[in-house]
Amino acid sequence: MSDRVQQLFDNLSKTIVGKEDAIRLVLVALFSGGHALLEDVPGVGKTLLAKSLARCIDGSFQRVQCTPDLLPADITGTNIWNPSSGQFQFLPGPVFAHVLLADEINRATPRTQSALLEVMEEHQVTLDGVSRPVPHPFFVVATQNPVEYQGTFPLPEAQMDRFALSFSLGYPAEAEESNMLDRLTTPTRPQDLLPCITPEEVASIQATCAAVRVEASVKQYILSLVRATREHVDITLGVSPRGSVAFYRAVQAFAFLSDRDYALPDDVKKLAPYVLAHRLIPAGGHQGTPLIQALLDVVPVP
Repeated sequence: MSDRVQQLFDNLSKTIVGKEDAIRLVLVALFSGGHALLEDVPGVGKTLLAKSLARCIDGSFQRVQCTPDLLPADITGTNIWNPSSGQFQFLPGPVFAHVLLADEINRATPRTQSALLEVMEEHQVTLDGVSRPVPHPFFVVATQNPVEYQGTFPLPEAQMDRFALSFSLGYPAEAEESNMLDRLTTPTRPQDLLPCITPEEVASIQATCAAVRVEASVKQYILSLVRATREHVDITLGVSPRGSVAFYRAVQAFAFLSDRDYALPDDVKKLAPYVLAHRLIPAGGHQGTPLIQALLDVVPVP
């Protein structure tokens, strides 16, 4: 499995230049059974990363460009009348895919944002009393621009809590950007990538990651960090129990991607800002990531 994952990593690196950490984080989100929120400025490769991932795992891909006039049915699907059969027929929405890209998710209204709550947590869509499962594995990559706030609707805490990890790709270094320009003569597009892993194998890897050993001391370290967010004077709302589970699963997946069948405290320290910061409601104008870094400095490491 490690060989297949390395092939997947190498494949993604053909289209995403110089973003090894971002590729690793999105794979952590995928293999832990969670979802990823990319908060970054336009043009740094967020859409390209999602499309390339869907191509590499040979899975179906759908993209939703979120706008204020987007309706919940535009995401989940709707029942339409079929005159030939005299019955309503379900027309699936874009959530019925292995990889769903919700581009600029904070431009959709809260009503439309909430259409993703059930499917992200329970991997099913309920419409008119009928629940329909989405393909497995199901992975949501959502993006939002952290600079432009005009005409946006900030994601509520319940929605943010659905994302296992939140991170940024960031601007490339000068050498990386130069390499990117050099590749324009023979560009590698997502559709040019050859699938190197199947959705069924992704599901198998998710099960393998869930079996990675986490010693009692490492588990206690995870819990101590989570509970510290609930008691910090500069944090209005700390990490939820759902966040604890996502943190635990992400640590297991990170250990697997590091070719280990056991987790280390360093895995916890590496992932803490990406798993915990977006789940906080800081007080007094503080930012989530510096608060998590401060907690990492004071919570004892096993």
